[in-house]
Amino acid sequence: MAVRPLAAVAGAVGFLSRIPVGHDEPGWEAFRRSPAAMPVAGYALGCLLAAAVAVPALVPVAVPTPTAALALVVWTYVVTGITHLDGVADLGDAAVVHGDADRRHEVLKDSAVGVGGALALALVVVGLATAGLALADLARVDLLATVGVVLAGEVAAKAAMATLVCLGDAPHEGLGSALTEESGPTALAGVALATAPATLVGWPRVAPGVAVLAAAVVVAAAVLWWARARLGGVSGDVLGAANELARVAGLHAGVIAWTLS
Repeated sequence: MAVRPLAAVAGAVGFLSRIPVGHDEPGWEAFRRSPAAMPVAGYALGCLLAAAVAVPALVPVAVPTPTAALALVVWTYVVTGITHLDGVADLGDAAVVHGDADRRHEVLKDSAVGVGGALALALVVVGLATAGLALADLARVDLLATVGVVLAGEVAAKAAMATLVCLGDAPHEGLGSALTEESGPTALAGVALATAPATLVGWPRVAPGVAVLAAAVVVAAAVLWWARARLGGVSGDVLGAANELARVAGLHAGVIAWTLS
């Protein structure tokens, strides 16, 4: 079946956010056969998320930095939803449980959130909030660079998910298998091509964009290694957690690179 690019991108936007597009069967089928649609959708979602740092910097009143940081956290989950956070919680619980892969899969299926899941959620949300603090300060100095870091961060988060889809195998039937069984390592070239322009969002400074993507690559590699070693493969929860972790790591890396460049 030939992939329709526009339908794939619409499906990616609808699946990866709360935006009501691409929710039909053709959109889903096109999306799951095209991992490159994930980072492409990241550009659209990144533009929306960047509003959370741009608006406080542009309004004619002084918005306190903590308030601007909170706005980024709230707006991020208003736009993208909390589905991926569920993956963070599940993997947090699975990471601390004693036992083999089967025992960890039992924990992943348990809807209750344990101490490991609560800690993982707290670290991700606090990580996003502290990135928001740095971005709010950066926005007062260089608004375009700030928007670029947020945009690159969302593209990188989606590229991390797409990388796992291309390189991972699912340990059981479910969302993970629905995505991974349709793609392989060769699809990674399309993901890289779709992601590469994000390095230029802070032009003429390229260090922040490169740092954002490099951090996401490291996160994707670490999550893939852990999932293979501890879970036997990539599940839907793994994909969601990779998205959240890559976003946080990318935003922090981007701000640090801007500061040093």
